[in-house]
Amino acid sequence: MAEPVRVLLVDDHQVVRRGLRTFLEVQDDIEVVGEAADGAEGVARAGELRPDVVLMDVTMPIMDGVAALRRLRELANPARVLIVTSFTEQRTVVPALRAGAAGYVYKDVDPDALAAAIRSVHAGHVVLQPEVAGALLSQEEGNPGQGRGGSLTEREREVLGLIADGRSNREIARALVLSEKTVKTHVSNILMKLDLADRTQAALWAVRHGVTG
Repeated sequence: MAEPVRVLLVDDHQVVRRGLRTFLEVQDDIEVVGEAADGAEGVARAGELRPDVVLMDVTMPIMDGVAALRRLRELANPARVLIVTSFTEQRTVVPALRAGAAGYVYKDVDPDALAAAIRSVHAGHVVLQPEVAGALLSQEEGNPGQGRGGSLTEREREVLGLIADGRSNREIARALVLSEKTVKTHVSNILMKLDLADRTQAALWAVRHGVTG
């Protein structure tokens, strides 16, 4: 049997953490390994516990979720971060995703959908609720990568389309009969050519410009 997905809960409301823990602890394939009440503590706990997935609130004291995401990236912590918040404004969504979040869902998400989102980001996919994707796609023209798709090779466009479909590097390699190392090179080239920070931005760029797998 596969190892359970190790999850760290980071939220400044104890009642929220308790509710998430109560639900997640009944999932056979998910294990809550710790909690933190603010972003700074979350970064420290992530370093100690090495969770697979961090459920992160955005608005917290001492260090907010976006700053914590940036710090985790600076520290090269491999944990995938799923934002779980009540804030739906675009001004909150976009910075979190640009800081490296692997997904963004709202606190009123159906419990089973939350468990599915945790499994999905752990598998390397990008998870966005429809309202979040819509907010991002409604941004004004002039976003990073705008108008640069012509510089991509045909193979890079194929890889980009599969990223948009939520495929991991391993799945892309299998689909295109390539090595994972080659896929990683293609992904790096895509991000460089489009001036994007990560796979999340690449997936959103692909959706915006009609590039599909």
